[in-house]
Amino acid sequence: MSFEVICFDCDSTLSKIEGIDELARRVGLGEEMSRLTNAAMNGEVLLEAVYEQRLSLIRPNQASIDWLADLYIEQIVDGAKEVFETLTALGKELHIISGGLRQAILPLARVLGVPETQVHAVDIYFNADGSYRDYDQNSPLARSGGKAVIVGTFKAQGSLAMVGDGNTDMEAKQAGAVVIGFGGVVDRQVVREQADFYSAEPTLVSILAHII
Repeated sequence: MSFEVICFDCDSTLSKIEGIDELARRVGLGEEMSRLTNAAMNGEVLLEAVYEQRLSLIRPNQASIDWLADLYIEQIVDGAKEVFETLTALGKELHIISGGLRQAILPLARVLGVPETQVHAVDIYFNADGSYRDYDQNSPLARSGGKAVIVGTFKAQGSLAMVGDGNTDMEAKQAGAVVIGFGGVVDRQVVREQADFYSAEPTLVSILAHII
């Protein structure tokens, strides 16, 4: 199949890390946060049930977001650059759709050649001294069903595909997208079962056969 618009999750899809878990480890809350993240990504709890809880515990500041931005790039998934170069050359419209923190994801998007306007994630807000203030609580990506909302806005542009590793990526089906599950970083049973296509190969290049 060939698609005009291709959307990618970020954490455990474009980068090998889960950003919120890395921020948690940085402040000594790693194990607790990993349990919450996995529960949401495996579809065991609603995303909104854990989103505010995680950020209110971690309270990431500007310095930690800058640190995470560097880590996203350092841990980029094998083949990600090649995939984006290939799809861009074919004239595909590419988006990153993530429940992660937008300011931390933007530098990775630049590496992949994705414009800021095509990066959809949750904004985080800081006080004047760089300390944590809040996040965009109105963002659809901070709650279950949010990825379907965002993907649905691209319907007019043509056929849609969503590439991701978690339960929230499966929501894109509700907006008419074909979902390609990527298990090269984390192999989730719920994604194996629900994705239209699935790859557990460690390189993102393995998904190209399903989208071009």
